[in-house]
Amino acid sequence: MRPRALLLALGLWAAQAAQAGSAALDPEQSQVFRAWFVRIAEEQLRQGPSPRWHQQDCAGLVRFAANEALKPHDARWLRANGLSNRYLPPELALTDEQRALAQNWRQGGGQLGPYVNAIKLIQYNSTLVGRDLNQARPGDLIFFDQGDDQHLMIWMGRHIAYHTGSSTPTDNGMRSVSLQQLMTWKDTRWIPDPANPNFVGVYRLSFLAR
Repeated sequence: MRPRALLLALGLWAAQAAQAGSAALDPEQSQVFRAWFVRIAEEQLRQGPSPRWHQQDCAGLVRFAANEALKPHDARWLRANGLSNRYLPPELALTDEQRALAQNWRQGGGQLGPYVNAIKLIQYNSTLVGRDLNQARPGDLIFFDQGDDQHLMIWMGRHIAYHTGSSTPTDNGMRSVSLQQLMTWKDTRWIPDPANPNFVGVYRLSFLAR
């Protein structure tokens, strides 16, 4: 394993635990958050990226889905996101502090803000679950370290979603792959297998109950 990935895998992120505090979601809230988070990410696959989603890349997908999952999902929100009120997760009952979690990502150095890149999402805002995808729950993050570049994918439960980091008029950058497809990927850097030194592990947003 390369040094940078090794540091990540060892979980040398003392600041992670500090984020949760009194704003952490309890187990029931966490379960409902996961359902909304996955549903919102799924809608970016189905409809294409929302015009309300700025900074479209792999980390941006996580930030957008988390922020939208924590909002009240009233009629106005449904219209803005192109969703009907059918087959939706139950509404989240949250405090104002909890609703602001995805606007207050830890950026390092004691700073908070609405923007973090992929590595800071992992370093300061997530907790290592392990390197076995059998441990992943819907909404968990699959993290790869390519040295000068890092990449996040979202475990959706039955498949994996991610944004490539670029888009064109004919390609919106959103991708969905099955685990079987990813495990047989020609570019072996992206295979989520413990034998792959570029695969750091499965991470969980630190404000979620374990």
